[in-house]
Amino acid sequence: MATVHGTTTEAFQALKQILQKNLDNGDEIGAAIYVSLDGKPVVDLWGGFADEKRTRPWTEDTIVNVWSTTKTVTSLAALILVDRGLLDLDAPVAKYWPEFAANGKEKILVRHVLSHTSGVSGWDQPFQYSDIYDLENSTARLAAQAPWWEPGTASGYHAVNYGHLVGEIVRRVSGKSLREFIKDEIARPLNADFSLGAPASEWHRVAEIIPPAPMDPAAFAKLDPQSVAVKTLSQGIDSGTLPNTSEFRRAEIGAVNGTTNAKALGLQADGTDLVAFVPARWGIGFGLSHPATTPYIPEGRVFFWFGWGGSFVIVDTESKLTITYVMNKMGEGIIGSPLSKEYIEAVYEIVKGLK
Repeated sequence: MATVHGTTTEAFQALKQILQKNLDNGDEIGAAIYVSLDGKPVVDLWGGFADEKRTRPWTEDTIVNVWSTTKTVTSLAALILVDRGLLDLDAPVAKYWPEFAANGKEKILVRHVLSHTSGVSGWDQPFQYSDIYDLENSTARLAAQAPWWEPGTASGYHAVNYGHLVGEIVRRVSGKSLREFIKDEIARPLNADFSLGAPASEWHRVAEIIPPAPMDPAAFAKLDPQSVAVKTLSQGIDSGTLPNTSEFRRAEIGAVNGTTNAKALGLQADGTDLVAFVPARWGIGFGLSHPATTPYIPEGRVFFWFGWGGSFVIVDTESKLTITYVMNKMGEGIIGSPLSKEYIEAVYEIVKGLK
């Protein structure tokens, strides 16, 4: 029997019961949820198992890959430089990274990269997923290629290369790699258990990722092979088990290989996304709620993003509320999962009752 551990205020006991239910019925194998309200932690829960065979308990110290939820911390790294006056959102990327001006990209702004509207959402062929691990070469290739659509006119989710682009801007401005900057300027000062990848010394704490059923290849077969979506996603993660490999854990992939827990995560476009095929609103590095895609997240001064399989960070500045969730059994869905929705709705219902 998987038991939920941790603490919660009396008002949030219902959320603990929901997590316990999902562990009991097998919808979850291992997971953690953290909620802060008015600047105070009100939920810090974890439970289940860190592996599919259920031999390793999920403990307070368990960490797990959170896929694209990583992008929120990568974005934060760039925004710290903006706040310090070292990076201008309205400046061309080439101001900081001159090689990026090649092939008609001289007018792409920093804000275009952060909001997934740069036109550079993936790599020109030939390109294999393993090429992503060669950070220097794969980043240089992005600088050399032409955009796939007119920058600033539409969003196209930068699924896997987001960290290569933002990370190189961070490196050029700060002199530190994205991994080093996050460690030195975010994780260490906040005592947050977050890193890009994970050092071998920490692998004993890393939960095993359990992927969902593979996507139907027929869905891609119906699309134009030259479409932005196919060119972007065909280079994407082709196996949900990659975070369980040493190559992935050693790499710096600022889009998808953040390794963390829920507590540590408590840390400009509007239209149909050309890659995700759902209505999307983008702020500077974070998603904004859209009634057609995330009706269970309030509109307003609320920013968030999800990782493949369901992990998420939500920061609601109007309600002074932060919600984070990580897990190892990946759910179905493009933006979040059914379990993501269930937890978010439960938190907002509880908060509503407190007002």
